[in-house]
Amino acid sequence: MNAIITKIAEQGVLPLYFHPDATVSVEVLKALYAAGIRAVEYTNRGEEALENFKLLKDTRDQELPEMLLGIGTIKRKKEAKAFIKAGADFIIAPGIIEEVAEAVHKEEMLWIPGCMTPSEIIRAEEAGAKMVKLFPGNLLGPGFVSAIKELFPGISFMPTGGVEVSKENLAGWFKSGVVAVGMGSKLITKEILEKKDYATLVSKTQEAIALVNEVRGK
Repeated sequence: MNAIITKIAEQGVLPLYFHPDATVSVEVLKALYAAGIRAVEYTNRGEEALENFKLLKDTRDQELPEMLLGIGTIKRKKEAKAFIKAGADFIIAPGIIEEVAEAVHKEEMLWIPGCMTPSEIIRAEEAGAKMVKLFPGNLLGPGFVSAIKELFPGISFMPTGGVEVSKENLAGWFKSGVVAVGMGSKLITKEILEKKDYATLVSKTQEAIALVNEVRGK
């Protein structure tokens, strides 16, 4: 569990995406790996998600040995159990769902819930969370993290939603004390997916990693 938090924190950026087409989903995963990504969140946002995830895991096992494969948008216990059975390495939820937390912790896995208020972060902490997704990040902003971070010394924070691939935006987040940022459509854009432009995805992801390292002084 802690090893996965460490890996996400070292990487600094957690790409997240869903696509109904299994082949596109696999090619995106390969492009992210080629760019240096070693932890990804696939999102449970379509009826194809579970079967696609199984294919992603097979691809990971055969071709991408260092990749940690998480699943996001898990809102129900049965979803959590299905993806755990399919081989997920960690589970991300848009909010605090105790039955999901219990199912994940029973397997001694990492559960990352979405939170928006100090009260929600307290609930997440009480439910066993070690890492919290601040969602939606663009509504909360770095100032929110700066204001509440000292209240939660045992929690790692990761904003998701509206995080930009820009030095200014990333610098604000990391200066506030987050350990990583979640990046969805700002990184894996609609245009890239429509054009299947995986070369651009590789370069854009490398740019994001480089910017994160730069603002962290690495």
